[in-house]
Amino acid sequence: MKLKTSAGFVVTFLTICSPAYAHHSFGMFDLQKNTVYEGTILEYNWENPHAHIVIKMPPHPRDSSTAGTWDIEAQAVNIMTRQGWNHSTYKAGDHAVIVAHPMKDGSKGASIFYAIMPDGRRLYGDIARPSQNEPTPDK
Repeated sequence: MKLKTSAGFVVTFLTICSPAYAHHSFGMFDLQKNTVYEGTILEYNWENPHAHIVIKMPPHPRDSSTAGTWDIEAQAVNIMTRQGWNHSTYKAGDHAVIVAHPMKDGSKGASIFYAIMPDGRRLYGDIARPSQNEPTPDK
């Protein structure tokens, strides 16, 4: 009987916890590097499990590899709402300046750190706040 109870507990526990296992790691992003993505918003997808900001960047005079369409992954909408974001923060055609952690493999994706809004305020993507000695974005 003890074996059945233990096995039942394990199955129940794993069933409840399985959504956590399905969530991906942020290990694919270089969290030590901050890159500025400045361009035109193509899409702003305010949805779970993660919001996404698709931005088109023009060629940079010193680095043509930044040109093109980038997918900036953000957090869940409930976390972003606590940081001041909402469903209408961006719309297609808006100009945006976003600081994010690029993909380690160099593909055109990143994980948002913060956005610099037209009035100069910063909207962070997560509950983490930078220290007073925040590193400047790499260009």
